[in-house]
Formats: sequence, structure tokens, C-alpha cells
Amino acid sequence: MFEAIFLGIIQGLTEFLPISSSAHIRIAGEFMDKAQDPGARFTAITQIGTELAVLIFFRKDIATIVRAWFRSLKKSNQLLPEEKQASRMGWLIIIGSIPIVVLGYFGRHIIENDLRSLWLIATVLIIFGVVLGIADKLGRSQRTLNALSNKHGLYYGVAQAMALIPGVSRSGATIAMGRALGYSREAALRYSFLLAIPAVFGSGFYQLSQGLTEDVSTNIFSLSQTLAATAIAFAVGYLVIAWLIRFVMTKSFMPFIIYRIVLGSTLLILLATGVINS
Repeated sequence: MFEAIFLGIIQGLTEFLPISSSAHIRIAGEFMDKAQDPGARFTAITQIGTELAVLIFFRKDIATIVRAWFRSLKKSNQLLPEEKQASRMGWLIIIGSIPIVVLGYFGRHIIENDLRSLWLIATVLIIFGVVLGIADKLGRSQRTLNALSNKHGLYYGVAQAMALIPGVSRSGATIAMGRALGYSREAALRYSFLLAIPAVFGSGFYQLSQGLTEDVSTNIFSLSQTLAATAIAFAVGYLVIAWLIRFVMTKSFMPFIIYRIVLGSTLLILLATGVINS
């Protein structure tokens, strides 16, 4: 239970930062008593907790989007300008969710097994850290979310789907795409929060249902331990959201980029020297 709670803290701290929570869960597993991967199922279920934090933190925005979207289905010609914008955001979230839903469902066996090598994770941490750095440096910060088009929404979705590879980071990939397309840091971050909701809840509840029907555990943790980690991830994640939004309004993503490169390089050294296994 102590290890599950510890991983829940890690999940809450890293889910929204562009440093990959799934990579940190995978790496931390190597330093626990059993020294093994906590598993994709454990990661997916604990992410439910952090997305619940998103729902509560952005509850007013989400409620506005949902109401406007349903109204647009019946009375699209009667919507006020702000309702049209909110409804459009709802459609953009749906469009942006398509790539990760398709790839996540049809590639789930590869994702759960073949993509969790620490060699791959270390390499991806470094590569996508550099990608985020370049995108953040060259991003023009001219666009707000009001300028988000269907094409850009799909581009965001493709970037989010890359996060199926542990080490990429869902927020990191979508923020990098947003910055490359010219969106401000705050706009890119806010949309990454909203875009993640359908994908994370879909994946998390799917894995939870599989855990309930197939067995009572998620690899090395029981279901009760996994749910405890999920609750911890919710509490910690909520605090991180508030801090991160304030941070990106005045700071760059450079500290996270440096951290990714250092972590990835350290992991490669540990693997090459046999301190940990891949």
C-alpha cells in the first residue's frame, strides 16, 4: 500500500507537467521492492484521479462547453456568440480525441507490452524534450483558443496520440504542437487539459472494467491499492494544476526540458551499466 500511495503521489505531480507521468511510474517501479513495471493498467486507472481534478478545477468551463454543445444539436441558429464558441470547443475536443481513441484501441496490446522498455522511454524523454524546447523557443504566441480551427484541433489530437508511448507526455506533446502552431503557452496548456478528458477517462475506465472482470489486481497491486493511489493522485494533481497555470503565464518550459534530458540521460547510464534492467 505504501508503494501504491507513493506512485499515486508521483502520478499527481507529473501528469500535467510536460515530463510524462507514465514514464515516471515505469521508472519508479524499478526501484520498488519487487523491481518491476507497475503496468499500463495501473497507470491508466490512476490517471482517472488526475482527470477528476481537471473536471473540478475547470468545472465552469466544462459545464459551459457541454451545455452549449448540446444546445447546438437542437438550436444552433439561436446560440449567442459565446455559446457558439463554447459549442465549437466541444466539437474540437471530439475531433482531437479521434486519433488517440483509434490508435489506443487497436494498438492496446503493443502499448501495454512492447512500448514499456526503459531504453525506449529514456530515448523518448530526451528526444521529445528537445522537440518541446524548439517548439517553445520558436512559438510566436500569437493565437488564442478562439483561433483554434478543425485542422489545428486534429493536429493537437495526433500529438496527444503520440503520448501512448511512455516518455512522450500527453501535456508535453500537445503543448509542443500548440507552440509550433503559434498558440500562447497558456492557450496550449489549457487546451491540453480539456483535450485529455475523453481519452484519459475512456482509457482509465476501460482498464478498470478489465481489472474487475479479468482479475482483482493490476499487475503487482491489488485493486484497492490502485484505487488508493488514484485518490492520492487526485488530491496532488489538483494542486499541481493551479500552480502550473500560474507558472506558464510568466515562465518558459525550459526547466522541464532540462529535467527531461537529465532524467533520460541518467536512465541510459543506469541501463548501460546494468544498475537496472530494461
